[in-house]
Amino acid sequence: MSKKLWGGRFKKKMHPIVERYTASIMFDKVLVFEDILGSLAHTNMLSHCGIITKKEGELLKKGLEKIASLVSENKIKFFIEDEDIHMNIERLLHKYIGPTAGKLHTARSRNDQVALDLHLYLRKKILSILDLLVLLQNNFLKIAEENEDVILPGYTHLQRAQPLRFSQYCFAYISMFARDIENLKSLWPAVNTSPLGACALSGTILPTNKEYVAKLLGFDAVYASSLDAVSDRDFVISFLAAASLIMMHISRLSEEWILWSTQEFNFISFDDAFCTGSSMMPQKKNPDVAELGRGKTGRVYGSLISLLSIMKSLPLAYNKDLQEDKEPLFDTIKTLEDTLSIYSLLLSSLKINKETMKKALEKGFLNATVFAEYLVKKGLAFRQAHEVVGQMVAVCIHKECALELLTLKEMQSFCKLIKNDVYRVISPLCIEKTSKRTIQFYREKIKKNQQWLTQKSKSIKKIYDHAGLPFIP
Repeated sequence: MSKKLWGGRFKKKMHPIVERYTASIMFDKVLVFEDILGSLAHTNMLSHCGIITKKEGELLKKGLEKIASLVSENKIKFFIEDEDIHMNIERLLHKYIGPTAGKLHTARSRNDQVALDLHLYLRKKILSILDLLVLLQNNFLKIAEENEDVILPGYTHLQRAQPLRFSQYCFAYISMFARDIENLKSLWPAVNTSPLGACALSGTILPTNKEYVAKLLGFDAVYASSLDAVSDRDFVISFLAAASLIMMHISRLSEEWILWSTQEFNFISFDDAFCTGSSMMPQKKNPDVAELGRGKTGRVYGSLISLLSIMKSLPLAYNKDLQEDKEPLFDTIKTLEDTLSIYSLLLSSLKINKETMKKALEKGFLNATVFAEYLVKKGLAFRQAHEVVGQMVAVCIHKECALELLTLKEMQSFCKLIKNDVYRVISPLCIEKTSKRTIQFYREKIKKNQQWLTQKSKSIKKIYDHAGLPFIP
């Protein structure tokens, strides 16, 4: 391998250990198509502004297109000696088109180049993750509608509290994922801002056009400060924070499903295809997918803390520390995509044990609150009603019976306002059905997000198609 492309002022070759330690090609090669896309746009800008000739621009584009084609065919080998994806592509360009390749880096630094690649890559991956979140919401909505008549105990403090429709349970997670979607959409302006043209930190004296190249790449804006453009990783941190919230919601869901799948609860059953067994105990069926979803949440939290720690004391502008932003980001994206994909499948295959849920309503005095509210409607102050029903619960605990099994005479010994209509009101199965308006509300919200996602995906895909590059969300 010949000397480094940046090695003009150096008299010694880099030590092999330093070469391995500082290289990032092992993981940043996933940015290959984004790097080529950025280079094609940069070439167009250089040619458009007369910084290189049209002929030179065409030669550079042909070389970049050849590299993209060979990468797609898995015929390219990247070398650790060239450090990162940017230098590997530039070296390949020299190989295929000769000295003209050296003009590609005109008015560009690896500092704004790597920032650009991150913006392009994260923009694409946000669309992928949004698509998976919408799919998960749709699956929850489908299960909510299919199990509208299923009633189970609702819990506070992990103690049985009030009867709950299974559809209400599903709506809670649809709402959580709706907030996650809004969080990711809110990142779009920051992610869809172009850093290209900032060069190393203070721009260039060459007559470049940052707005022109930003438009080619579908960006909505250009960084106002070149110094900020190359050193900003707030958009990555914000994404990792949003990812942490998504995984927190997944972890809460996992914890409930793990509990609910135990013999003690038996509210749900996982399909065998999503479970593992024990190497020692033949009877075991372990909810490993849910346990891993819960466990991987800590991994994503770690990525967020890692990047916050890297950034907390960095002076402006670019520092090599920023190379450490990619592995946490890439790992988080993969973890999110894998987790959301498998949870949609897991949810679709979930068996709801309706009769077990119904039977669980018989214990725990889940109708105590509605009984107190019944007394309020009869004219009693809530605090007084609360005390009356509490006294009745104490008697039922002693008698080992449910509230609804007390006779009317027994009930009236606590409060004369109680009438025969109480039995219909306090039936654990007598809870309000989910309104069609509620179903429609969630359906419309999901549809609106699908439309936003489709519009953004089409516009980004068009940019890749125009450049002749594969769009792989």
